[in-house]
Amino acid sequence: MKVLFKVFLESVSQALAQLRANKLRSFLSLLGISIGIFCIIGVTAAVDSLEDNVRGSFDKLGDDVVYIQKFMWGDPGPNWQRYLRRPDVSYKDFTTVESKVKSAEAVSYGVFIGLKTFKFGSLNVRDVEFQAVSFSFDQIVKLDFQSGRYFSPSEYYYGAPKIIIGAKVAEALFGDTDPVGRTIQMGGYKFDIIGVLAPAGKSLINIFSFDNSAIITYELGRKVANLRPENPFGNASISVKAKDGVSIDNLKDEITGVLRAYRRLKPLEEDNFSLNTLSIISNALDDFFSVLNMLGIVIGGFAIFVGMFSVANIMFVSVKERTSIIGIKKALGAKRFMILLEFLIESVVLSVLGGLMGLLLVQVVVAILSKVIDFDLYLSAHNILTGVITSAVVGVLAGMLPAWQAARMDPVEAMRA
Repeated sequence: MKVLFKVFLESVSQALAQLRANKLRSFLSLLGISIGIFCIIGVTAAVDSLEDNVRGSFDKLGDDVVYIQKFMWGDPGPNWQRYLRRPDVSYKDFTTVESKVKSAEAVSYGVFIGLKTFKFGSLNVRDVEFQAVSFSFDQIVKLDFQSGRYFSPSEYYYGAPKIIIGAKVAEALFGDTDPVGRTIQMGGYKFDIIGVLAPAGKSLINIFSFDNSAIITYELGRKVANLRPENPFGNASISVKAKDGVSIDNLKDEITGVLRAYRRLKPLEEDNFSLNTLSIISNALDDFFSVLNMLGIVIGGFAIFVGMFSVANIMFVSVKERTSIIGIKKALGAKRFMILLEFLIESVVLSVLGGLMGLLLVQVVVAILSKVIDFDLYLSAHNILTGVITSAVVGVLAGMLPAWQAARMDPVEAMRA
């Protein structure tokens, strides 16, 4: 064990000596490894950050929720005409599902009313996403309040003129002042603000981002707008959350049976509604991110391939310069595997140093881009470990032939050389 440790220390020392003695040659040789690691780990870090950002946005949807809608998520274009002929999801569909689906913990209904202009005094904000929701909406969607609260039961059932607004709407109309308790106008209607939702934050895809939204109860919505589903592309949705212990498939089966019976569909008729879940998006994302990762591996692979030959070149030069020393070591009793191990360790050390240079460059680029783009990039411990292991493997491959050449030398001929 002591011998192996001594060989390791000597190999590391030799590798560092090679770098010091031939700085420019070593730098140019290790540059290939650095660029390769930069490409692979850079793309991997970007994809991991992007994936976490996108999947984090989907957390608000919930993985135990079924969304009943007119269209199927991710369905190819040829089916859109068939979907257009479907009836939109109605409030009666909602009440039916709510009363008859026993495996549901909560059922919510939401209708998009349209893009509206809201006013406060002389100030106004346009294109606000105005929507009406059922009382159980907050049991399905995770609402984070910056100030204020959600609707009370009496406010909902009596259709009180109360409203919840998003952070951007609040900032445009009130600046730094707390809007809760103030009254805003839309058309000829007045609404008292009872809550302001927290900003969605940095996210590439904000699912259910309410920054530019205004939310009222469905009972109030029926007084101020026509909520009949008339949009051919669907403007309403029912969200159904499964009870603990109930699988999504069982929940979907029960919803299908209830809705088919309510809509009086014949046994051979296809469903005229879609049941969407996160798995649809998740499967598409898995394929997408796999392609991106593969692209990074292919691009970085070419650079690492070139870098591997550069390290091998350093090792061949090192073997040639130390031929007589190798002969002396073998004459004194050094075994072949010790010589082989010495040069392999040296090759690995050189490759890992090149890999660390690449990782350092990735960290610099990540830090710069995080301040420019709309979501956070990061270099994870897994990315760093992958970069180091990849560099070590390249070092083994690059050093194998030179190390084998050194290990097979005849001691007499090596000393004469």
